[in-house]
Amino acid sequence: MTVRVLIVDDQEPFRLAARMVVDVTDGFEVVGEAETGEDSVTMAAELKPDLVLMDVNLPGINGLDATRQILAAGGDSVIVLLLSTYEEEEYAPRAAECGAAAYIPKAVFGPDRLESAWAEVSGAA
Repeated sequence: MTVRVLIVDDQEPFRLAARMVVDVTDGFEVVGEAETGEDSVTMAAELKPDLVLMDVNLPGINGLDATRQILAAGGDSVIVLLLSTYEEEEYAPRAAECGAAAYIPKAVFGPDRLESAWAEVSGAA
């Protein structure tokens, strides 16, 4: 089964980098990209991704609120991983509060971290 991924980040360079990570990770494919929290909610409803890679700081509604809305609309069918430049100790608790499955600092986001986070949160391990 291929994991369908929606990338959400307001910075195009990071969206491109995240796309490259997903593209080189076996079993994952990008199905869409969004720049704002509002767009992420709409696209998640339309595209029905398995996984949303969500930036915390977004124009409009932030990634925490967008995560809450996506999960409220998508139920158990979608997993959200928060990504940001902030330290893990600071944002991991906030990820749990909004319903995100995990928090990954952008500095360590790569194929290995994507695979291990997905295995951990999806039960695919």
